[in-house]
Amino acid sequence: MTPTLKHTLLALITACATSAHAEDVVRLGNLKFAHYGAVSYIKEIAPKCGIKVEERVFAKGPDVMQAILAGELDVGATASEAAISGRANGAPIYIVAGFAKGGARLLARSDNGIKSVKDLKGKKVGVTRGGIHEVLLAAELAQAGLTMSDQPGKDVQVIYLAFPDLNQALLGKNVDAIMQSEPQSSQAISKGYGVEILKPYDTAVGEPVRTMVMTEKFYRERRAVAERFMRCFVQATKTFIDNKDIAEKYVRETIFKGQLSKDDFYNAIGNSPYSYDVTPEHIQITTEVMNKYKVGRMSNPPVAKEWVKLDLLDGAKKSLNIQ
Repeated sequence: MTPTLKHTLLALITACATSAHAEDVVRLGNLKFAHYGAVSYIKEIAPKCGIKVEERVFAKGPDVMQAILAGELDVGATASEAAISGRANGAPIYIVAGFAKGGARLLARSDNGIKSVKDLKGKKVGVTRGGIHEVLLAAELAQAGLTMSDQPGKDVQVIYLAFPDLNQALLGKNVDAIMQSEPQSSQAISKGYGVEILKPYDTAVGEPVRTMVMTEKFYRERRAVAERFMRCFVQATKTFIDNKDIAEKYVRETIFKGQLSKDDFYNAIGNSPYSYDVTPEHIQITTEVMNKYKVGRMSNPPVAKEWVKLDLLDGAKKSLNIQ
């Protein structure tokens, strides 16, 4: 073998190895909540699954969708409403799994005597704009015969705030109530400035499911890597469901850097248990409720059965003997 040919072959082998390694990288978008912990844990066990997961943490679900539209992510973890809005507005995504359910609580200030949804008439309620919590708030208020707007004149004035700012607004008495996620709602209760009005699961939406979305390109063109990622997701989730000590330690120490108490973790997960599953029926109902209350600005609401693709999840669960 001539030196030139040898050099060429070595360069080709190196290029192929580098290409194979690059193809095994999965870019994951996630949020910083207790019930998103198993999704974050995927990157810890990814090498055993034959992949490398690069996680980026965003402030809210719509930000994950923007990163997907920009071609920066392969997979994203988000509440269902962000996935639905994203799909309605052109995001080339499929819902491929559910990873948690619940995760919402309607809280009032502990000093204002609000006991029910009907007591919110004439009050200010904080919520994050465009999220599943706004969907749940709209449905709960409508069920109680109340109207809402971010402008004065309706029964309830909505104050739009980011998740981290909702608790501060309640503590500072800038709002009368908030529709909040976990673990922030559990923290407000444990610290004494928030009291639970209800867990908002008695509307048509039921318990909202947090969804794992995958780009159509990743799903179709990198099928083998997508299959390994999904098995890794199922393994991570099973670990958190079966071993609560691992889940608690990882969420409290790695994700929240010691700023979440043990009691708050367990109270949060009690209201937002880890899961694998989602159904087209649930996504369809959520889509219809969003459209009814004009949350998400959808010009063309997507039909769930056309973009909820559960074959990867079913295959991963079957391979791991999980029902």
